[in-house]
Amino acid sequence: MGRSRYKIIDPGLPHFVTCTVLHWIPVFTRPATVDIVLGSLNYLIDKGLKVYAYVILENHIHLLVQSERLDRDLARFKSYTARQLIEYMDKNNISQILDQLAFYKKAHKDDRAYQFWQEGLHSEWIQSDAMMKQKIDYIHQNPVKRGYVDIAEHWRYSSARDYAGVPGLIDVCRDW
Repeated sequence: MGRSRYKIIDPGLPHFVTCTVLHWIPVFTRPATVDIVLGSLNYLIDKGLKVYAYVILENHIHLLVQSERLDRDLARFKSYTARQLIEYMDKNNISQILDQLAFYKKAHKDDRAYQFWQEGLHSEWIQSDAMMKQKIDYIHQNPVKRGYVDIAEHWRYSSARDYAGVPGLIDVCRDW
C-alpha cells in the first residue's frame, strides 16, 4: 500500500478500512461504477475475504474486512477497481472526472495518466466486540448522518440491509 501511514496490524484480524477517491471526487453516483466495486468485492469474497460490513458513498468506501492476506487483497481491490473505473469513464466519455483524476494525480505517479484512489488507506485494527459493533454502526449510519436516507437499511449500497434480515448485494459475514 506504499506511502500510507496506516498499517494492517495483523492481516488475519478484522480491520475497519476507508478507501477514498482522489480529491474526494464523486464517482460512485452511477450504478455502473458501484457495480465495479461490488464485483471486485464479490471476487475477493470468493477468494477468502470476509466482509463484515460495508458502505459505498459517492466518493469513499468504508469496509470492515478480514482475510489471511488483507494487505494483498486490499491492494488488489484498489488496483483492479481503479483500472476498471478509469476504463469505464474513458469508454463513456466522462472526461470531466478523468481530467480531475489527471490533474490531482501525485507527481511521483509518472507511470500512469490518472490516479483514482488516494494513496494508502485508513485502517483500524478491531480489538474487541464492542469496537466491532461501533464500527458496524458507524458504517451503517454514514448515509443517515449525511441526510441521504432516514433509515440505514434504505441505503442500497450498504450491508445495513443484511443486518436487518434483508438480502444485500454481496455476501456479508455476520458471525464475528
